[in-house]
Order: sequence, then structure tokens, then C-alpha cells
Amino acid sequence: MTSSLSENGTTGPEAKAGRKEWIALGVLLLPVLLVSMDLTVLYFAIPSISEDLRPSGSEQLWMIDIYGFVLSGVLLTMGALGDRIGRRRLLLIGALVFGGGSLLAAYASNPEMVITARALQGIGGATLMPSTLALIRNLFRDQTQRRTAVAVWSTGMAAGAALGPVVSGALLTGFWWGSVFLINVPVMLLLLVAAPFLLPEFKDAAAGKFDPVSAALSLAIVLPVIYGFKKIAVDGFSVTYVVAIVVGLALVPLFLRRQRTSADPMVDISIFRTGAFGASVTVNMLACFTLVGYSLFSTQYMQSVLGMSALKSALWTIPGTLAVGAVVPVATVLVRTVRPAVIIATGFAIATVALLMLTQVPEEDGLVLILIGIIALAVGLTPVLTLVTELVVGQVPPERAGTASALLQTGQELGGALGVAVLGSIGAAVYRNSDSLDAPAGVPADALDQARETIGGALAAAGKLTGEASASLVDAARAAFTSEVHAASVAGAVVMAGAAVYALIGLRAVKTDNARAAELAAESAAEAPKAAVQQPGTGIA
Repeated sequence: MTSSLSENGTTGPEAKAGRKEWIALGVLLLPVLLVSMDLTVLYFAIPSISEDLRPSGSEQLWMIDIYGFVLSGVLLTMGALGDRIGRRRLLLIGALVFGGGSLLAAYASNPEMVITARALQGIGGATLMPSTLALIRNLFRDQTQRRTAVAVWSTGMAAGAALGPVVSGALLTGFWWGSVFLINVPVMLLLLVAAPFLLPEFKDAAAGKFDPVSAALSLAIVLPVIYGFKKIAVDGFSVTYVVAIVVGLALVPLFLRRQRTSADPMVDISIFRTGAFGASVTVNMLACFTLVGYSLFSTQYMQSVLGMSALKSALWTIPGTLAVGAVVPVATVLVRTVRPAVIIATGFAIATVALLMLTQVPEEDGLVLILIGIIALAVGLTPVLTLVTELVVGQVPPERAGTASALLQTGQELGGALGVAVLGSIGAAVYRNSDSLDAPAGVPADALDQARETIGGALAAAGKLTGEASASLVDAARAAFTSEVHAASVAGAVVMAGAAVYALIGLRAVKTDNARAAELAAESAAEAPKAAVQQPGTGIA
């Protein structure tokens, strides 16, 4: 396998990254920003697309969902493929597919074309994300530098997700809806031009043949499970969605057996016995469970309870992104002298306090408290994701970095889907059974039935009423949804408190950077006398 080459021409696992590697990191941020932006870019575009292309309700849902479904479903396959054909090559292929899908979406003339284009974007995104993280593992062999690089990568991910609605809202004020997709094309072209010059190729020469059976099994596991959880969050419990989850989970033993018996396994499951790899992946899932799951409530609270526009609520998330950008580097410095388990548990503790604070959000004028709460939640959990990301990619050999990155990101997708489903289901149950919706003054029974489904349904029903009846229904729905926010906050706080304890136990064996560096120095000192012994008959020391 090719080693990274530093600026001074030295090679090896401990070589320091030079200027070229840091410039390469800037190139790798381009796909990270765009892939994460495209998870949220349709927030503003979907009304314009619907007006122009007239999709059915089902087609509109697939426009929104297909990107995330496909991306999460093929992540593991693409990570394993990158280990075999080369991370840079896969990155370039992903750039072509993502750019092509974006171009097709921008000029789509019917709903089917948009859905197809979004699926292509998902495939492209799934090739780009594990490739970027695996390349970081190869470019930055020094652990301290790698932590910094991963921190930049994580900040780029968070910034992209936050900027998606802002960028799409800004573009749609002056351009047609296709512009939210077309903006990806020049960036992908820049990546295609710059990557061959700045990114060396890395692959695992001993990886063996690609296993299509394992790839099909991984797809058959991940897609139904994530689909089931996400649909339960939106539509409530259904036999169909539960069956999808059960079918996906039932295939897990078959997949694991395939990996243990195959001559060329797609995933070497022995990596879960490497240090705290399994615990790191679990911690990562728990963080995404709350961070993604709770975003549903904070966004709806600002829009439906406080009456903000989608663009205004998106703009209010920017301070949180800036706070994350400030706190992540602090965590990467602290980990040199403080055990990762302590820092990660502290992050979960901060998230617990933030969620308990959000149980006090009022029905009116709650902007300051909701912002403080969600910023504190992001400040607590984003450093967790950053440190865990480095732990995962740092604990495996560089040749396995693609598969490890894909496992990590698949776990993130699964954790986020599970968080949306669980917290969403708890919140929905509290909303439907809220006393506030029992008998608001002057509201007819049919409007009240609609109002009990969701706060969006309640506001739509209130729009058809007049006078006191309309106002009382709006007040009742906002009170009920505020109770929903409180319930989700309590549930999230319980999960985060448990995660803090789990992190302290599961990651207790992971040492500080300084302690690990001292161990490596001691090992090198012990090996030096052996290396200095002259080999008999060669005259070479």
C-alpha cells in the first residue's frame, strides 16, 4: 500500500503531514460540505418543485427521502469498495455520480427524474463520505494532526447541514428551484481537477476480491431498518414499517456468518475486538440518536410555535454552528492530557443538562431558551462525534480505514433514524393525548380530529376557522406541542445520561495522546538496541 509523503520527503506511519496534506484536507472538505448540505437543501425547494412538476403526495415524499435512504444503504458497500480499488479513485467516481445527479435534478422535467437524480446523488454521496475520512486517515499518520484534521472534517459536516436551508433559501430568492442542485456541479468539477494533483492514491493490496453477496446483504439490512424507523417517525406505527425493520434485522446473523466464513469478507469483523472500536461506534450512534432526533422538535418549535419562517429559523441555527466550530478544537487539545472517556462523558453530561433545560421551554417567547438549549446540545455532542470519529479510524490499520469509516457513518445514519423514530413517537403520543386539545372553545369536532394528528394539521385546520375558534385552536395546538417538546427532552436526557455512564465504562481503556506517545517512545527505545546489533557477515548495522 502506498504511504503518505510529507513535505520533507519522509514516509512512514509517524511522518508528520506537511503543507500538501493540509491543502489536500481543504479539497476533501468540498464534498463533505455538499453531501451534508444536500440532506437539508430541499427544505425550501420542495414547494417550488411541487408547483412546477405537480408530484403526487407519495412522489413528493420520495423526493425528500430517497437521498438519505440510498446514501445510508450503500455506505458500507462503498467503503469496502474504496479499500479495494483505491480511495482517490472512488472519490473521483463519486464526484462524477454526485455531479451528474445534481445536473439531472436541476433540469428535471417530471417527478420521476427528480427521484432518480436524488438517488444518484445518494450513491455519489455514499462514495464520497467514507473516501474523505479514509483519506484523512492515510494523509495524517500522526495522531495529534489527525485529530485536528478530523475536527475540521466534523465541523465541515455540521456546517453543511446547517447551511443547507440557508443556501437554498437564498438561492430561491433570485433563481429557479434547480439552482439548489446546480450549485453542486462546479464544486464537483473543481474536485475532479484538484484531487489527482493533491491526493495520493491509497488502497489495501491484500483486501481480496469484492464480495457482491455481502454487499447485497448489507443493503438488505440497512435500507429496510432505516426506512422503517423513519416512516414510523412520520406516519406512526404500522405493521408494514415494523415488518421492514424485523426483516432487516433478521438478516444480520446471515451477514455476520458470511463475513466469518468468506475468504474475502467485505467487513473484517475482528476489528470490533480492536481496543474500544465497538464501544466507539455505539457511542457515536447514541450521540446521533439525540442530535438528529431532537432537531425535529427544535425546528418545529421555532416555526410552528414561535411562527418563524423556515429561512429565519435556519438563520438562528448559525450561532450554534459557530459555537461548535469554537469548541471542537478545544476538545482536540484537551484529549492530549485528559482521557477521551472523560471528555466524551462530559459532552454527554452537557447534553443532558441542555435537554433538561429544554423541558422548561414556554409556549410563548421561548426563543432565547430554545436557542441556548440547542446550542448547548450541539456544543456537548459535536466534540463527542469528533473524538469518536478519530478513535474509530485511528484504531484500525490504514488499509481498513474505508470500511471502518463506512461502519461509523452507517451507525450515524441508523442512530439518527432511531432517534427520530423513538423521540418522535414519544412526542407524538404526548401531543395526541394533551389536555390542551380536549375542548378548545368553539372548535368543531372534525377540525379537532385533524388537529390531534400533528401541529401542522392543527394550524391548517385553524386556518379554515375564523375568530375565537381559530385563535383557541392555535393556542391549544401550541400548548400541546410544547408538552411534546418537554417529553422528548426528558427522554433524550435519560438516553444522554446513560450514554455518559456507558462512555466512561466502554472507553476507559483508551489512553490520552500524551500517554500513548510515551508508550510508543518507550517501545522505540526498547527496540533500538536490537536494531543496532550488527548482522553477522554483512558489515551493516
